[in-house]
Amino acid sequence: MTDANVDLRVVRRPGPAETPPRSVRTRRTTRWRKDPWRKPRLLGSLTWGYFAWSTLPVIIAVVFSFNNGRSRSSWQGFSMRWWTGDPYNSLFHDPALHDAIFQSLRLSGLTMLLAVPLGTAFAIGLDRWRGRAAAGANFTMLLSFVMPEIILGVALFLLFTNLFKNLVHLGTFAQILGLVTYQVSYPVIIVRARLLSIGKEYEEAAMDLGASPTQSVRRVLLPLLFPAIFASFALVFADSIDDFVTVRYLSSGANTEPLSVKIYSAARASPTPAVNAAATFLLASTLIAIILGIVVYRFVTRGQRSDMATKEFVHFQM
Repeated sequence: MTDANVDLRVVRRPGPAETPPRSVRTRRTTRWRKDPWRKPRLLGSLTWGYFAWSTLPVIIAVVFSFNNGRSRSSWQGFSMRWWTGDPYNSLFHDPALHDAIFQSLRLSGLTMLLAVPLGTAFAIGLDRWRGRAAAGANFTMLLSFVMPEIILGVALFLLFTNLFKNLVHLGTFAQILGLVTYQVSYPVIIVRARLLSIGKEYEEAAMDLGASPTQSVRRVLLPLLFPAIFASFALVFADSIDDFVTVRYLSSGANTEPLSVKIYSAARASPTPAVNAAATFLLASTLIAIILGIVVYRFVTRGQRSDMATKEFVHFQM
């Protein structure tokens, strides 16, 4: 056999680590796209990107509230100057910011104390009330909940300055009325959801044992509603303390402007890092209220949740 008749080409099979043919890759990609249980990588990337985009400016503002200098773009060392250190321009020493903090806490506290009891009573009434009047009241409550706040603020401003100008004057009282009107929907929704999960068995059992309807509500229903009521307190406080639209329209002057309005007015001029400290104070107050509400709710309902899980397990076994 001569060299011309010898085929020196070596034919070998592809190894397992080599790239599969294009048709195989195409089929795998098609199966991956059609798989409804695949990992949502694109959605996860968009979610984390949006989270970083929205929280990064907030983090920067919080960090520069502890800056030692007046710059809000150049870090000059850690300091509490704009919180308590500066005797004139810090958050707790500037008279304008100090009064604004007190006004914000006063508005949110009074709104919380008024809106939550009214919302709780309204939720119990809607749960017991039937008919067209109840449906109309429920629709009105939901309408105020989904209505843009600027529309409600303008409507209340026109109402208090024209129709009720001799009864309600712009200022703290008008601001509280506006906030209560807007915030009362939150406890109604939360308490009604809790009522649906409780049912009427406990009240009926209390009345079978001799309790009056009023006693069954006061001694049986309200303790069961306590987690929802406390969560409503936390949510209303957190949403009222940084409200801007309603309180700005119903403000009567600088002495009734809360901290959110002061931050807006100062940001349009040449603000110092004390404005960052004020914004950080609002953010911290909101987060503390929400976290406290979640912790207390989980602590109060831990036994109820375990009992509910046991009942569902027994029902499933049967």
